Amino acid sequence: MKRYGKAALVMALFMLAACQHPQKSSDTAATDVENNRCGASDYQNYIGKPLTAVNGLHINGPVRVIPYHSAVTMDFNLNRLNFLGDKDDVISRVYCG
Repeated sequence: MKRYGKAALVMALFMLAACQHPQKSSDTAATDVENNRCGASDYQNYIGKPLTAVNGLHINGPVRVIPYHSAVTMDFNLNRLNFLGDKDDVISRVYCG
């Protein structure tokens, strides 16, 4: 019976090791660059400002201002910068897509 006890202990150690959280790697940095291809991180300070604040911006590349409950196309373009407005015409999210 001692062999079964040792085997159970070894299996328990392997299971505990499998429960560890993975360390952040450089792969997440590559994913962030891919998700920020349009430069949305540069415009996060516009969250909370009125949608009309986008009118004075000079942005290279495609830009879409999306008012609350407006119809938009479902095409996905990582190079396009989107400003999403809420029901008060305030920017609630800035993202690529």
